[in-house]
Amino acid sequence: MDQRSPQGTDRTALGLGQRDAVRSSLLLFARNFVKHPRMLGSVIPSSRYLIRQVLRHVDWARSDLIVEYGPGVGTFTREILARLKPQGRLVVIETNQEFVRHLRATVKDPRLDVVEGSAAEVEQILARLRLGRADYIISGIPFSTLPATLRRDILDSTKRALRPGGEFLVYQFSSSVLDDLRRVFGTVQRGFEPRNVLPAHWFRCQAPAAVAELYAVSKKS
Repeated sequence: MDQRSPQGTDRTALGLGQRDAVRSSLLLFARNFVKHPRMLGSVIPSSRYLIRQVLRHVDWARSDLIVEYGPGVGTFTREILARLKPQGRLVVIETNQEFVRHLRATVKDPRLDVVEGSAAEVEQILARLRLGRADYIISGIPFSTLPATLRRDILDSTKRALRPGGEFLVYQFSSSVLDDLRRVFGTVQRGFEPRNVLPAHWFRCQAPAAVAELYAVSKKS
């Protein structure tokens, strides 16, 4: 049930339509979990508690461009759009064709770009869309199940794709990615949200100063 729906009201056509959309999304997510359990990690999408924990770190006033890896059926995507300023942009990158079709059909917002591709290609994707570096990159892809080479490629590309002071926000069912995050980003803030299926770890990383300095130099030249 949509937790934001008013209680004690009649079931309008809009309300029924929203419930049908939620049910459709849940069924699609569950079906893909059966097909690709290692890529999704859980049979149901993220809880509102986890979403709040991750998104509370975002400074929405300075968020011109946000990238999301592995949006799935759009649980985080919709909440990001609900908070994103009118002139902002959200680019979601998804490898699963069913999820890509679902997002394009159900999330209609001019600020949203749904891209079928790999998170390792984030720099090329942003360049193709004629966008600059991201203020935030948010990821729920299960790093612990990825090949080590792909995991390194994604993290290194993410660091380069963030603007000076930009942040990488990650949620995972395992803390095994922590060492890799520290290798790429240095200091990592972390936390835990038990009110999720499964309970989830979250990590907050900032683009290193060296990247910011390099970016500043390139802007002057």
